[in-house]
Amino acid sequence: MTPATIRRKWHTTAEVAVMLGFSLSKTKSLILTGEIRSVKVGRNRRILPAWVDEYIERVTADADRWSA
Repeated sequence: MTPATIRRKWHTTAEVAVMLGFSLSKTKSLILTGEIRSVKVGRNRRILPAWVDEYIERVTADADRWSA
């Protein structure tokens, strides 16, 4: 039997800040305004990888529109 590989399903706010190259306060602001979706689990916010991708796609689509 092959051992199962467990991949992380959620990111913390701090991890998303590092991934995007933003400060923690900028990332928290994006989350609070709903620009990056998140869920509250207990006292903490968690972000799905797909939600980070959605944010990036939306921002780059906006940038493409303005540069055209």
